[in-house]
Amino acid sequence: MSQPDDPRFRSTSAAGKRPAPRPRRRAPDKPRAAAAGRPEEGGPPGAERLQKVLADAGVASRRDCEMAIRAGRIRVNGKTIRELPCWVRADNDLVELDGEIVDITRRRRFDQAYLYFAANKPKGVISTARDPEGRAHVVGLVSAALPRGQRVYPVGRLDGDSTGLVLLTNDGELAHRLAHPRYGVSKDYRVTVEGVLNAEIIASLKRGMYLADSSAIARSKASGRGGGAKRAAVESLRVLKSSKDRRTGGLSLLAITLSEGQNREIRRLLARVGLKVRKLERVSIGPLHLKSLKPGAFRALTPTEIAALRKAVLI
Repeated sequence: MSQPDDPRFRSTSAAGKRPAPRPRRRAPDKPRAAAAGRPEEGGPPGAERLQKVLADAGVASRRDCEMAIRAGRIRVNGKTIRELPCWVRADNDLVELDGEIVDITRRRRFDQAYLYFAANKPKGVISTARDPEGRAHVVGLVSAALPRGQRVYPVGRLDGDSTGLVLLTNDGELAHRLAHPRYGVSKDYRVTVEGVLNAEIIASLKRGMYLADSSAIARSKASGRGGGAKRAAVESLRVLKSSKDRRTGGLSLLAITLSEGQNREIRRLLARVGLKVRKLERVSIGPLHLKSLKPGAFRALTPTEIAALRKAVLI
């Protein structure tokens, strides 16, 4: 920076001396687009992503809606949609699921009537809102408590052999953020495995490894880009209890935390290091805990729990 006595900035009225430089005029700022009416992430004005509209209407979670779209189960204005993004206007477009019209305008009446339930999923119950094969599903656990005409869907999934905490809601934005890895909401599990862990196994699980995902492999083959494997790792792992047995190899009770979940991730990770899962139970989702809720039972969330979940995902 020039000092005050720098010759370039002195008054120069005498002949032969350079005049002091004139300050440059700053070009006027370009007007910014107003927040109101701005397209959502690149979409046309007033339009929203199809999967978000479906989730807000209570059809399913946003991820499940995406799967339904890619499976060709959704039509917009008579046209089957298989690729995303797809933009729709709730007040203008006709959306169908499996040939049935979805009332995507009714979600506006539910804005102040969100429902939140915690359920303890028993073994053998699947984590979906409905099942064509007639199997028991988690929404059936809370169906008696649902007001007429309203639906909820599970946030995230537990496989049929796993048990524990499931959050069910019709709050589409909260469900999306809780499931999205961007927000890093941790899930805690208690896992019983056959065998005893050593330091090398624990380090390998924390370091992570690549797991092949069937849907990712299919998409990579279709696009010709290759790949299909995604890195997976546990956020934390503690051995709570272990017992050795010469005949069976012993059992270990583990506390495992994940911040980003893949399909059957814990079982697949443990299988890669030679450990078979005997029991897997989810005990918390972010600030929400299973506590003493019995298998097959459910309860409504308290206002404090709802506020804590929304705060965890910056809502």
